[in-house]
Amino acid sequence: MEVLLRAKCFQRLAIPGSMRALHKDYRTATPQNFSSYESMKQDFKLEIPEYFNFAKDVLDQWTNMEKAGKKPSNPAFWWINGNGEEVRWSFEELGSLSRKFANILTDACALQRGDRVIVILPRIPEWWLANVACLRTGTVLIPGTTQLTEKDILYRLQSSKAKCIITNDVLAPAVDAIAPKCENLHSKLIVSQNSREGWGNLKEMMKHASDNHTCVKTKHNEIMAIFFTSGTTGSPKMTGHTHSSFGLGLSINGRFWLDLIPSDVMWNTSDTGWAKSAWSSVFSPWIQGACVFSHYLPHFEPTSILQTLSKFPITVFCSAPTAYRMLVQNDMTGYKFKSLKHCVSAGEPINPEVTEQWRNKTGLDIYEGYGQTETVLICGNFKGMKIKPGSMGKPSPAFDVKDDPSKTDSTLRGNFYVTGDRGYMDKDGYFWFVARSDDIILSSGYRIGPFEVESALIEHPSVAESAVVSSPDPIRGEVVKAFIVLNPDYESHDQEQLKKEIQEHVKKTTAPYKYPRKVEFIPELPKTVSGKIKRNELRKKEWKIV
Repeated sequence: MEVLLRAKCFQRLAIPGSMRALHKDYRTATPQNFSSYESMKQDFKLEIPEYFNFAKDVLDQWTNMEKAGKKPSNPAFWWINGNGEEVRWSFEELGSLSRKFANILTDACALQRGDRVIVILPRIPEWWLANVACLRTGTVLIPGTTQLTEKDILYRLQSSKAKCIITNDVLAPAVDAIAPKCENLHSKLIVSQNSREGWGNLKEMMKHASDNHTCVKTKHNEIMAIFFTSGTTGSPKMTGHTHSSFGLGLSINGRFWLDLIPSDVMWNTSDTGWAKSAWSSVFSPWIQGACVFSHYLPHFEPTSILQTLSKFPITVFCSAPTAYRMLVQNDMTGYKFKSLKHCVSAGEPINPEVTEQWRNKTGLDIYEGYGQTETVLICGNFKGMKIKPGSMGKPSPAFDVKDDPSKTDSTLRGNFYVTGDRGYMDKDGYFWFVARSDDIILSSGYRIGPFEVESALIEHPSVAESAVVSSPDPIRGEVVKAFIVLNPDYESHDQEQLKKEIQEHVKKTTAPYKYPRKVEFIPELPKTVSGKIKRNELRKKEWKIV
């Protein structure tokens, strides 16, 4: 039976405990302490205090433990750029540098608690400092990908009423071009070796800033960050998260999905502009006292990823399904991942065929998780659970989310938040993703989700990647159409014959009515900067929607 995936919204998680006791739990209560998913769900408890600030109540606590010798000597942050440069910070160094940054925001930029700051930076250390500095000052962080256009930046500045923007040399000209149209913008910081008129140079300012700063006292339900998330229609929408939403809500991710302890080194490849970066490059690992690892990669390069996993002591790896699909197409026999022990995936469903190939090549499973920009982890394959290939696991114990009231109201039914995704739950309580509501294909009365068809397609040796959408048909209303990127070895084959072979393969792999009656070979699939396939673009093309 197909059901609508729902996740309960909590105004407050009022469960006994103190912040100090909770912080102790982060160190000692690893997933191995729990005998089953049921005991994890029953025993895991959170208290949401009236006041909470991640910088003060988590990061500074790890600094104190570091000084007292009660934490492994793992760095808090470890960055490389592929050219031999490295940055390593302890929690104490992270604290000192972020307090300097915080003083720049409050003194030089005259920002006050609640003011909004847009940060558009690539994977460089300053991005992490900006995150923590905003926490310390109570200013609201608004991340953006470096691939934003002039028009995109203008829309975000005007919609958010941001008073400050932090970026680099690449995007500074675009900001200058639209700044006169942004009446609220009064401060601009650039991360650069060179000065620029009208901008404060962050590197120079950091040299002279004091690291004496008192963290603001923020309430748990104050807005901490805002993410712009693209919908199926209209302009991107603002999604707000509170201090407790990510600062405490992501403890579920860190402990049970990522399986982190303080001695771990966690590498998440997400772009800095997306909520997943907050999930797995900031809050989840640092809640657990683990090391955040980052590689400055302007573009996803499978060989560089494999070399990095082999060279550095990375224990936990997180990436999108698209990345895993690209990685398993490489010859991995020459790489030895001596430290790697746990792999996770999120962003969109991962094909069972890919997880099997990854297991065969590395000996490791991929633990899939499901969430949205508006949430933390909704469902997951938690460490210690039996994995059902293709399933996104079981519900997470709890989460908290805040959003624009009018938009939020349209997604609420009683105490439940409606995700807009469709799926079903099996007899064992596992959830299975079917599709976004608008991705469902209705053909001759059958409801067909693209993911199952795509999973069948990728099992054919000729298919490197695929995307399935609806296509108009005069008899059936709409039919399944597959856009396929071929593996190089098959590009010279007779394409009409290959189409027939692929169609027959799908008929044998899944229910025959789901096979793609239309097939088109294309050089590449349209994707977002975070690697998600833009099925809506392909669908618009098919239906000739302008």
